[in-house]
Amino acid sequence: MTVEYVRYAIDPDRAEEFERAFARAATPLRQSPYCRTFDLSRCVEEPSSYVLRIVWTSADDHLEKFRRSPQFRQFFGEVRGFVDSMTEMRHYEPVPVMPSLYDWAGGGPALERLFEVFYAKVADDDVLGPVFAEMSPDHPKHVAAWIGEVFGGPAAYSTRRGGHRGMVRHHVGRRITERQRRRWSGLLLDAADEVGLPDDPEFRSAFAAYVEWGTRLAVSFSSAGAETDVAEPMPRWGWGEVRPWPPA
Repeated sequence: MTVEYVRYAIDPDRAEEFERAFARAATPLRQSPYCRTFDLSRCVEEPSSYVLRIVWTSADDHLEKFRRSPQFRQFFGEVRGFVDSMTEMRHYEPVPVMPSLYDWAGGGPALERLFEVFYAKVADDDVLGPVFAEMSPDHPKHVAAWIGEVFGGPAAYSTRRGGHRGMVRHHVGRRITERQRRRWSGLLLDAADEVGLPDDPEFRSAFAAYVEWGTRLAVSFSSAGAETDVAEPMPRWGWGEVRPWPPA
């Protein structure tokens, strides 16, 4: 993850025009698979100063992939009139001062236990049991590795299971229903309670938000005729994460 900061010195007479331009430019940013989140702030003490903060999946993804994408052309088309007002454009690597969701959850052992209990519930469920009737014995560990990596843990799923594309392939043609998605989400939250995953509101809201986002993505990729050969990076999820829907 890389954080880009772009600072602007905007003539007060153009402040409203500047803010409208970035409101329009927000659309292609939200559509880019390389942009995790962004915001625009205005200085209280010096209202002519603005800071645009964009969290990218990596500096290379921003400078190489995003800048070759149609989303960049749309984004730049909206903001090109303010390029001369930029006073800084730099990339920063976050310094971890907060534990990741992976560490807060208890790491790999806690997530493996979570999915052992969860898939035992799935096997006995009338809605999901038939869907997972031929599930590999190692499936719970694979899903734990996926969630672990998404939550900031080791890149085990990427190195051993093919990353995002690998996960997508497992859902192709499955035609997951909304009823199945809801049952999957509900049983997982029940399992989180049963295994004693942290129950503080900050963690559980982040956990539940990813489950909601991720299961809807799985439904999308499993539908008939869905575009599944997508070169998207591995999702990463953190505290207070906000993601647009639908993703690109």
